[in-house]
Amino acid sequence: MAKVVFKSLKTGRLGKAAARAIGKKRVATPDGKWKTVRTLDVYHLDFDDAMLYAFRSNVAKARRENKRILGVADVVPRKR
Repeated sequence: MAKVVFKSLKTGRLGKAAARAIGKKRVATPDGKWKTVRTLDVYHLDFDDAMLYAFRSNVAKARRENKRILGVADVVPRKR
C-alpha cells in the first residue's frame, strides 16, 4: 500500500539542487522556430523538489502568456 503524504506546496523557494535536476535544451521545430525543452532526471535525489520546481515554472509561464494575450493571468473559460 502506498504511503500518503500531505505537504504544503507553498513552502517558499526551492533549493538550487532542484533546479540542477532539470536539464534545459533549445531545439528547432519543423517550422523553423525555437523551443526550450526541459528534462527531469528521475533518479536525482531531489526529484520531488525538481518536479515541483518544473510545475511552478510551467504555471508561471502559462500565467505570463495569459496575461500577455488576455490581459488577465488566471481566467476560467466560460461555456457558451
